[in-house]
Amino acid sequence: MDGKSNKFLYNYLNNASPTGFEYTGQQIWIDYLKPYIDEYIVDVYGTVVGVVNPKAKYKVVIEAHADEISWFVNYITEEGYIYVRRNGGSDHQIAPSMRVNIHTDKGIVKGVFGWPAIHVRDSSKEETPTLKNIFIDIGAESKKEVEALGVHVGCVITFEDELMEMNKNYLVGRALDNRMGGFMIAEVGRRLKENKKKLPFCLYIVNSVQEEIGLRGAEMISRRLKPDLAICTDVTHDTQSPMYNKKESGNLKCGSGPVLCYGPAVQNNVLKMVINTATKKKIPFQRQAVSRSTGTDTDSFAYSAEGVASALISLPLKYMHTTVETVHKKDVENVIRMIYEVLLQIKPGQDYRYIK
Repeated sequence: MDGKSNKFLYNYLNNASPTGFEYTGQQIWIDYLKPYIDEYIVDVYGTVVGVVNPKAKYKVVIEAHADEISWFVNYITEEGYIYVRRNGGSDHQIAPSMRVNIHTDKGIVKGVFGWPAIHVRDSSKEETPTLKNIFIDIGAESKKEVEALGVHVGCVITFEDELMEMNKNYLVGRALDNRMGGFMIAEVGRRLKENKKKLPFCLYIVNSVQEEIGLRGAEMISRRLKPDLAICTDVTHDTQSPMYNKKESGNLKCGSGPVLCYGPAVQNNVLKMVINTATKKKIPFQRQAVSRSTGTDTDSFAYSAEGVASALISLPLKYMHTTVETVHKKDVENVIRMIYEVLLQIKPGQDYRYIK
C-alpha cells in the first residue's frame, strides 16, 4: 500500500459505520473512489455503487459490505444505567470493560460497559455476561441526566478502538468485517484507472449496507442493477488459533492466500474461471466448503431475480465479531490482485450456464 491508500484505510476503518447508520463511512468510501469511476449511484438505504463504463450492456459487479455490528440503547434505568440489544451479531461476552461511543444527534457520548469487580463476585456461582446483565455507564446519575446528554432508546452504540499494525504483517481492529472488503474493491477500482485498463463491460463497484442483519442491502441493489456476473468479497474464519475445530470449520490460515468458496450459491463455472486466473497469475489461494448458504452477500446476488452467476473470494480473518479482528497484509494484497486479474480476462457475453 502506498501513502494514499494507507491514509484511506485508516480513515475508513477507524470511522464508525453501524448497520443502518453507514452513511459517514459510505461518504469516506465514495470520496476516495470518485477519481477512478465515471459516475456513482446511491440507493435510499445507503448502498453506494461506483460505476465504470456505464453505457456498456454487459454488467459485472464486485462487491463488499459496509456495515459493522453494533448495539442499540434499549432501556435506561432511573439510576442512569443503559441496557442494550444487538444490532447484528454483537458478542455479549466480550462487552464488559469495553469503552463505547453512543451516537446521538448532539454528537458522541462516551461510555463503558461496566462489570462488578472480581473481589465482590461469588466464585461459587460465577455469573457470565449475557444480554440480561451487561450494561453501559456514561457517568450519569439519573435517567434525566442521560436524556439531557441526547441519549435515548434507539441510539446506536459502537466499541471505541483504532486500527493498528501488529508485528509488521498483521492489521488489527474492529469492523475489518467487512470494511476491509470495501477497501479492497476500492483499490481494484483505483488500479484499473491508474493502469489505464479499458474494460469492455460496465463495472459496478458495490459497497452494500445492512449485511449483518440479513444481507439486506445486497438484496435491494442486486434487483436494481440486474448484473450478469457478481464477484463478492467478505471475510471468513482463520481456524489456526486455539478453540477452532478444523474438522468442522476447515483448515484456513491467515497469510496463505484468499479463500475460494464451494457451495450451492457459487456458480461453478465462475469459480473455475477464478481458479484458472489465480493459477495463471500465481496468486495463492485456499478452499472452503459450505453446506447451504455462504452467509455472505453472494447469496443475495446469486438468488436475485432470475439468478446471477456469482462467486465469493474471502479474506481469512481471526477473531470475527470482536474488537481485535485480525488479517494478514499479504492476503489483503492477494485478494485485490485476484479480483483485478479476474476482471481483466472477463469477456462480455460470457455464458456460464452448465448446459448450452
